Amino acid sequence: MNTAQLTVRSILFVVLAWLSAPALANQNTLLIMGDSLSAAYGVPSERAWVELLRERLNRNGLSQWQVVNASISGETTDGGARRLPELLKENNPDVVVIELGGNDGLRGFPPNVIESNLADMITRVQESGARTVLVGMQIPPNYGQRYTQMFADIFPKLSDRYDTALVPFFLQGIYDEDGLMQDDGIHPSEAAQPKLLDNIWPVLKQSLE
Repeated sequence: MNTAQLTVRSILFVVLAWLSAPALANQNTLLIMGDSLSAAYGVPSERAWVELLRERLNRNGLSQWQVVNASISGETTDGGARRLPELLKENNPDVVVIELGGNDGLRGFPPNVIESNLADMITRVQESGARTVLVGMQIPPNYGQRYTQMFADIFPKLSDRYDTALVPFFLQGIYDEDGLMQDDGIHPSEAAQPKLLDNIWPVLKQSLE
């Protein structure tokens, strides 16, 4: 390869690097820390609410947002709190959705333990410089009025304490509607996925913008 060819290739490399730099600089990351509700349990992954979110971001001029779904079926707040530091380090997110606590409630974990784990996650997210979107949950009334109320109160209490965005109840308009829950009565059906996205979108959109 002669000197002229090397010069041309060098110039092309510099130009390509310059053109790609703005795209990389404008890239934002949205990290979703959830359980089976966000891990596409029992529904085709391409029809799950997280995938529908990616499509909506593109339609709403927010294509610079990269969605990293770190949700795991069966995840608890304890597991999420243990996984979060490494995920923050790996992904350097700008916004973190915390959709956890449902499995803790269904297993009857003490509300103060659930609250402590979520508080730890929120603190770590804020210390990283990212914004938090906390997703509220409720559990069936058969766990007793006192426990179900204490559980439901965790999310608005933490939102007020740490000044985070809050989705009041992720399953609003879903859990008690025909055809929107799977046969187990716990997981939303495929038909419910757009509704899940609609429930979280108004709050999430504000955080992304």
